[in-house]
Amino acid sequence: MTTHLTPYLPWLTAMAMLVGLSAFCSCSEAALFYLRRQDRRAFESGSTPQQIAARLLRNPDRLLTAVLFWNLVINISYFAMASIVSLQLERHGLRKEAGLVAGCSLLCIIFFSEMLPKTLAVMYSRSLSALVSVPLTAAVRLVDPLLPFFRTVHVISRRAIWPSFQSEPYLQLTDLQRAIQLSTTDKALLEHEEAVLRNIVGLSDIQADELMRPRPQCQSFPAPVNLADLAGNLPPSGYVLVTEDDDEEIVAAIPVCYLSDIPHQRLHRHAVPVIYVPWCATAASVLESMRRQDRKVAAVVNEFGETIGIITFDDVIASVFSQQTSRSDRLLRTAPVVALGPDRWQVNSMTSLRRFAKHVEVKLPESKSITVSGMLQEVLQRLPASGDTCRWGTFQWQVVEVAPHGHWTVTVQRLDPAVAEDEG
Repeated sequence: MTTHLTPYLPWLTAMAMLVGLSAFCSCSEAALFYLRRQDRRAFESGSTPQQIAARLLRNPDRLLTAVLFWNLVINISYFAMASIVSLQLERHGLRKEAGLVAGCSLLCIIFFSEMLPKTLAVMYSRSLSALVSVPLTAAVRLVDPLLPFFRTVHVISRRAIWPSFQSEPYLQLTDLQRAIQLSTTDKALLEHEEAVLRNIVGLSDIQADELMRPRPQCQSFPAPVNLADLAGNLPPSGYVLVTEDDDEEIVAAIPVCYLSDIPHQRLHRHAVPVIYVPWCATAASVLESMRRQDRKVAAVVNEFGETIGIITFDDVIASVFSQQTSRSDRLLRTAPVVALGPDRWQVNSMTSLRRFAKHVEVKLPESKSITVSGMLQEVLQRLPASGDTCRWGTFQWQVVEVAPHGHWTVTVQRLDPAVAEDEG
């Protein structure tokens, strides 16, 4: 069979070269578009090939059009050559060899120019992105004169296929609910998806100081930070905070929960800067700031510019995907509201007043505080102690237990309407 294929070695050699070029296009596309935002930011100030890769990604439409164009031209040329070789073999009565060439050419283009290069590109995206950036820049520039033609074809085809299609400036909540209802017939899954949608919408109603982890609950150290400083206790938030040398203000966070190998010395070298958000910012705006600046930790500051807590990206995501999420659940591993009997509940001082009001389906009086703790201090004008009792709204609040770090367990009794009216 080798003797029969000898006259076609130039064709087969050209096909092998085209497979290599197709693999280059597939690898370039996967490697560059798989880069994370922090990788792209690092490339901006990296080596010359990395900076070239970063410049290519500034115009992703131009880059993708060029890569797909060259990949299409190469693949068409490859299959044209494979067809020529197969047809000539068949004309000479070598049908078995012709079928073998056709089958092997298809398998080669699938494995060597698609599966293998894209797998390697995903595994080594940073290295390969820098490696392919220089030749890929030349390939993109060769396609630049054709881009106006491609844009025109795109606009004409879009108007011909979807002449009345108009994009909406934003989606209505009812549109999302309808999409969820049509996406599945599983009742349990549908309920969970609707709960997630409500939590997403609810991010605009949750303030940063309601979602945050209070400063006393966070471990913070000035640089340098070593593993021994943690005394064997990893922070519940997953982040060790780094403060300024001369004060307690938080400047960075060490993501110990994401480190595959935690070093014993100079742990602060793995720290990443935090963003700062005001206490009154909504959880939705905090999440948007994290996404835009590619940060995982936000330091919450009060009106005096003092850091009063932190919000992690995981905290925001947990509030979206947990059906009954609260700060008590995350920090104290206790339910925020527990029913003790008819019109009687037990709450933790960290429970938000908004959550309690939603649970008991009652509108509470206006308050400057957002938590049960703040409300009790506002009413009592001092730190609550065990046994303290007060009336606020249509409820009687009694502190039954004082835990370390200023956390209190409170029982709440709904008052008789007549008593509540007299008290009011």
